[in-house]
Amino acid sequence: LLSYARRVLELQAEAHDTLFGPQLAGRVRLGVPDDYASTYLTPVLRSFAHRYQGVEIELTCEQSTALIPRVARGELDLALVSRDKPQRGRFLFQEPLVWVGAAQFEVWRRDPLPIAVYESASLARIATISALARRRRAYRIVYHSSSLAGQLAAVESGLAVAALPHCSVPPQLQVLGTEHGLGPLAPMEVAVYRSRASRGSKAVDSLQNLLVQTLRQSGGARVTG
Repeated sequence: LLSYARRVLELQAEAHDTLFGPQLAGRVRLGVPDDYASTYLTPVLRSFAHRYQGVEIELTCEQSTALIPRVARGELDLALVSRDKPQRGRFLFQEPLVWVGAAQFEVWRRDPLPIAVYESASLARIATISALARRRRAYRIVYHSSSLAGQLAAVESGLAVAALPHCSVPPQLQVLGTEHGLGPLAPMEVAVYRSRASRGSKAVDSLQNLLVQTLRQSGGARVTG
């Protein structure tokens, strides 16, 4: 009887593994910029939670410039980041940067151009300034914030235009282009960056593999929740 019960449990475990993956436990400390969180992370976490119910996800939302050193120090296990150098992490896809403004205010007509930007080390900020310099477009920084919510508030209230990842642009804002006097922006290279300290963790392995599989196959911007 005991051997029969043991075999039943083994078959149940095998069936679970076939449907949902191995029964993992533990914690994964994951970082993501809020620009990418809802569009790209939501479907991945939904799938992961369904497969691996015993794994706890500890999520940190910060800009890539803050997440990268935290992964390097081992404070985070994984992060979805806009990489600052070609060898940083495992490349997933390119995320377009676009100019956005509130149509009713037509801020793009002002001279100098009022802009909202992220913190000084931000790759999006560097791309913004570089694009304006190439067009010799005069500008002034009227607002800076490390959060996406802050950027959107500045644009929606008519204070400024901003350069944002295309995935984070809400429908109430207008995407701007050359017809508005704004040149193209260099895209962001999105990658999964993992800490050395997390090597050997099957929970981290599984989440990293799911991130790579989901976001590479979908081509990034085509992921939906």
